[in-house]
Amino acid sequence: MEETRKANPAPDDIRKEVSARYASLAMQKVSGCCSPQAAETTARAIGYGDEELSAVPENANLGLGCGNPLAFAELRPGSVVVDLGSGGGFDAFLAAREVGDTGRVIGVDMTDHMITLAQRNAEQGGFKNCEFRKGTIEDLPIADSTADMIISNCVINLSPEKPRVFREALRVLKPGGRLMVSDVVLTAPLPEALLSHLDLYAACVAGAALREDYLEAIRDAGFVDIKVVSEQNFGNLLASTSMDDPMVKSAREALGDDPAALRRVADSVLSLKVSASKPEARACC
Repeated sequence: MEETRKANPAPDDIRKEVSARYASLAMQKVSGCCSPQAAETTARAIGYGDEELSAVPENANLGLGCGNPLAFAELRPGSVVVDLGSGGGFDAFLAAREVGDTGRVIGVDMTDHMITLAQRNAEQGGFKNCEFRKGTIEDLPIADSTADMIISNCVINLSPEKPRVFREALRVLKPGGRLMVSDVVLTAPLPEALLSHLDLYAACVAGAALREDYLEAIRDAGFVDIKVVSEQNFGNLLASTSMDDPMVKSAREALGDDPAALRRVADSVLSLKVSASKPEARACC
């Protein structure tokens, strides 16, 4: 994708760029143009096992996550799960196995091609307890107090309005419901030169929040029992990916082709897994 650069990009511009990038990835999967090996390698590296990879349709795994939000979710049969930014349906289908026929999984994605891909995968895999709705994660097309759990995998960092995302998550959860997300955060601010690159927003870098700001947004939304389940450096990808990769090329050019600056950016990128809960309903009398 041709590099897009705009000073202080507006939220709508960011969403358009992100949607275009992920639509392209979905179309590649549908056309069968790409080998699944890279996606499988990425999935194993961030916490998925062979059993999970073999349990879902091949085209569901796009290799776009930064962790496995279901690893400590402890889902129960009959639960209702909402997946923010469900993509090809990978995590939604894994959740569907856990909640069973009496449960339900609702995936939300803003990209038409991703919705089409996920629906096709659901039909192929026989996942009748999954549905996929078009919408943004800042304005979820889901009624209040619907979900027992909300999951998300490397998607909230893409939002230009993260506090709204967490407020919406709280609204959609039932009292006592849980949030379990894997996401990209930063330990230090990015250089100004990177913040104007829309393609780096779409690649989960330029839009990432500082770690403490991310946790504060969850707290400010009204969540309680906020816990960092795990965190690890995720920026090695930025430093080690092929120099022909568009994301790396954009970063190198923006930083004046300075390897040390690129390394500092890579060292500041974390994969963070966070759990939190919506407060229980209070007795009225």
